[in-house]
Amino acid sequence: MSLKDRINSEMVAAAKAKDALKLGAIRMIKTTLHNREIDAKRELNEAEILQALSAIVKQRKDSIEQFKAGKRQDLVEKEEYELAVVQAFMPQQMSAEEVEAEVVKAISEAGAASVKDMGKVMKVLMPRVAGKADGKLVSDTVKAKLAG
Repeated sequence: MSLKDRINSEMVAAAKAKDALKLGAIRMIKTTLHNREIDAKRELNEAEILQALSAIVKQRKDSIEQFKAGKRQDLVEKEEYELAVVQAFMPQQMSAEEVEAEVVKAISEAGAASVKDMGKVMKVLMPRVAGKADGKLVSDTVKAKLAG
């Protein structure tokens, strides 16, 4: 079952179960995907869907931090629930060790020698880890490896 089909079937299940929070979160996912399809003027492939989901995850994490700083626990809980719903559609996240191994491999493939070559490494690395690893963790790991 494709990722898009899974999202659609989960939406139907949430509607039948009258789970308004989950239904709202899935509708938000579908809206994001639909808007990206309009921008691309075609259907998204699995990798592009994962990229969109990763962007939603990043937005939710940023929102949670902002709401915590503003002491809005009600909004923090809502965002955390939506984050969990989105993450349920994503593949298993890579551990820090797995990310580090991929970074080392990408550095050697790109022939990178210093932090100035970070763009080359990220270009090789991101298609492999998109949706499976936090972008900030990947970026920080690449910086650390190139600097060290």
